[in-house]
Amino acid sequence: MRILHTSDWHLGRSFHRVSMLDAQAAYLDHLVRTVQEHAVDVVVVAGDVYDRAVPPLSAVQLFDDALHRLAAAGVPTVMISGNHDSARRLGVGAGLIARAGIHLRTDPADCATPVVLHDAHGDVAFYGLPYLEPALVKDSLGAAKAGHEAVLTAAMDRVRADLATRPEVTRSVVLAHAFVAGGEPSDSERDITVGGVAAVPAGVFDGVDYAALGHLHGCQTVTERVRYSGSPLAYSFSEHAHRKTMWLIDLGPGQDLAAERVDCPAPRPLARLRGHLGTLLDDPALERHRESWVEATLTDPARPDEPMARLTERFPHTLSLVFDPERSPQDPLASYAERLKGRDDQQVAEDFVAHVRGGSGPSAQERTVLRAAFDDVRVSDGVDEVSR
Repeated sequence: MRILHTSDWHLGRSFHRVSMLDAQAAYLDHLVRTVQEHAVDVVVVAGDVYDRAVPPLSAVQLFDDALHRLAAAGVPTVMISGNHDSARRLGVGAGLIARAGIHLRTDPADCATPVVLHDAHGDVAFYGLPYLEPALVKDSLGAAKAGHEAVLTAAMDRVRADLATRPEVTRSVVLAHAFVAGGEPSDSERDITVGGVAAVPAGVFDGVDYAALGHLHGCQTVTERVRYSGSPLAYSFSEHAHRKTMWLIDLGPGQDLAAERVDCPAPRPLARLRGHLGTLLDDPALERHRESWVEATLTDPARPDEPMARLTERFPHTLSLVFDPERSPQDPLASYAERLKGRDDQQVAEDFVAHVRGGSGPSAQERTVLRAAFDDVRVSDGVDEVSR
């Protein structure tokens, strides 16, 4: 069975205030062509169909058109909700849509109810695990605690239990939206840390033939049978080195599996440029970036005059301007910036406690309280967004 694995469409998202709607439409055209040209048997979409819980009408129309085209092609599609989607909104009409071959899995209660498809070698069971917010699904899944590993393990236990009731030759595919250890994140994924932990071990997916993952935006192989397709488009300059692709997976009899990357169209290349403004304006080696979307980091000790206007004369598609002036290690501003670099909310809060106490940081109990507060706010924000 030939499977096209994709995820993280983020329909409705912009890139530094530039609408990506045309690029997303071009990608979906490419998806349908790939299905036809490569004789794909089933499409799997591993979450984050939309960029937010209440997407703009233009994004909904794009999604609706994609569903109609996939249904018209006669190729079954299995998709799950991600942490950016409203599971309930995305799942509206799932029963009716399934009659057209579009199978939406947005309810955690259905994680062990597979879509069963058939090829010359027997059945293939596709299990959809939507994004599992630990605080919201712990009790319904019977998880040991409210953590990512615990709720995914509980869901996978249900999957394995169902698979055990099926004929021995049944192959299995799991769709999941999660941060699996070994994956490389980028700046454009929303933080899903719970209790200070975001990643789960790849071993959670033991016992299935293929795990089609979503959430991380870089296409990557965690293990031979656990892979991220990545987002089809770049949504941050941290993805400038990504090769945006989908996975074409051939699932043969027994343990046979072959994987091939299919490139996605890019509206423009990305470039991250760094240096003094004069160097960026004059260096002939940078001419190749004239038509790229550019993020420029200026290292001039003093801020130059009208840097954005001058940059856009040479690089018309400059979207982001960052100032990181060169400073000596003894400069107090340099040390402050260095202290903040790469630190998350929890670490910044702990630093603040240490500062107001004159150097004494929070106790273990206080760290737990801070972590719980940040977790509660994140979950509350997610629930509020979905309920609007």
